[in-house]
Amino acid sequence: MLRRRSAEVPDQRAFSFSSDGGPDEVALSYAELDARARGVAALLQANGTTGDRALLVYPPGLDFVAALFGCLYAGWVAVPTPRQGAAGLVGIVRDARPAVALTSTAMLARVRPMLAAEPDLSALVWLATDAAPSSDDGDWREPALAPDDLAILQYTSGSTAAPRGVMLSHANLLHNTHQIERRFEIDPHSQGVIWLPPFHDMGLIGGILQGVQGGFPIALMPPVAFLRRPVRWLEAITRHRATISGGPNFAYDLCVERIAPHEHARLDLSSWQVAFNGAEPVRTATLQRFSEAFADCGFRATAFYPCYGLAEATLMVSGGVRSEAPRMLNSQDGARIVSCGSVVDDHDLRIVDPATFVEQPAGQVGEIWVRGPSVSHGYWNQPDLTRQTFGAHLSDTRAGPFLRTGDLGLVHAGEVHVTGRVKSLLLVGGRNLHAEDIEQTVASSHAEGWPGGVAAVSIDDAGRERLVVLQEVAPGSDSDLDAIVRAIRLRVAERHHVPVSTVVLMRPGNIPRTSSGKVRRHVCRDAFLSGSLDTLLEWRLGRRT
Repeated sequence: MLRRRSAEVPDQRAFSFSSDGGPDEVALSYAELDARARGVAALLQANGTTGDRALLVYPPGLDFVAALFGCLYAGWVAVPTPRQGAAGLVGIVRDARPAVALTSTAMLARVRPMLAAEPDLSALVWLATDAAPSSDDGDWREPALAPDDLAILQYTSGSTAAPRGVMLSHANLLHNTHQIERRFEIDPHSQGVIWLPPFHDMGLIGGILQGVQGGFPIALMPPVAFLRRPVRWLEAITRHRATISGGPNFAYDLCVERIAPHEHARLDLSSWQVAFNGAEPVRTATLQRFSEAFADCGFRATAFYPCYGLAEATLMVSGGVRSEAPRMLNSQDGARIVSCGSVVDDHDLRIVDPATFVEQPAGQVGEIWVRGPSVSHGYWNQPDLTRQTFGAHLSDTRAGPFLRTGDLGLVHAGEVHVTGRVKSLLLVGGRNLHAEDIEQTVASSHAEGWPGGVAAVSIDDAGRERLVVLQEVAPGSDSDLDAIVRAIRLRVAERHHVPVSTVVLMRPGNIPRTSSGKVRRHVCRDAFLSGSLDTLLEWRLGRRT
């Protein structure tokens, strides 16, 4: 696809990047990206063979983009990795067994002390790709590839388990990006703005690869620029007249919480046609709050595009119809569940009882199972886990194999509604509770709460399951901490009829999250049990610390 773009529209801008989300940007045309990719590919081909793995260790930016396509040009398997310290890198290196590590000159200087202390990392050949010359084709050999050959080893974000390498083929990527292109109604006049991490499926595939697939320019910015100043995201949409942008549900909540009314005057969101929302349960209240908050900036509620997907299915599994307002379903307990649209073409989605493996009737909640050409080849070097996750069959009809997503949901009127995670079920007081429901209640119980800043976990206390709530609170709230605890306990008891055993109040940014912003509940639970949380206040069974 990139070779095609570089031949047909060589001077068209493919990507731009702003290090702080502001107006100062560097850019690459399709021809420039093609030349840089060939240069990286020639470097790789001089250091290994087709099918080898290359670890990508970069900050967000155009060097990462060139290295990613350089791997594809060389016929190597790209292994994007977050900058997560020595332990995280070593774990991926031991699992993926890459032949080389690609990085930038500046990053290589920064990681050298780490290399000296970690034999697994120092044993790798480290190559700085920004020092590699662009290729004029003389040193690059186009590889012979088949559709099922691996293109990317996508390490999952670890929201519910240790990270694992999802094997994505060229066919997986082409099918899924084509589906996104069709559902988003992308054309050459589209314009994207992406702040999502480039090593996460939504930023990598829905951002970087999607731009080349659809032939439209993508403006990139680092996640930290958005997290520090959420208004930077909306300013970039304004500046580029972006039509497509989005992120997880928490990102929209963060904008409402952190963008002051006086900052609205310089925002124009009228060009925004597809505000995709995925990677975590989509909240009705979030859509309403954001739409109301930024209506004065030209944002239209019909631009919201709830969707559902996961790395194991490349990216998108279901999505709605562009320019239609998101549909809602009233559940039996009175909550409103957002529709994530219909399953993408050529795929089979079932709702299954996770205990009996029997398909559930329409409207009933169960685990989401899916099969089709976007479903990956499994987990790298983990055959047992691959069989368990990707080889599921219905117990009565033996239909399969299906990917077990681990997500709970239902299908109503042909559309998918995601309700939570199988592993986020909490057994408290003899009742199964969804962690997401508890977190939503906690966030709405007091003025300092926001949905992305809460984690609900259960612990075993002398044979009884106890509910523990972690809540981030804004600076300056110290005098109201006791009132916040009381509000949380009262609202959870009223809504869910269970007691909160422990409330932990923390500064913003201290709840462990994945690269996409999802709360890592198992890490939260372990940190609570080990006493390693950085807390402002801990209330436990009437004892304040």
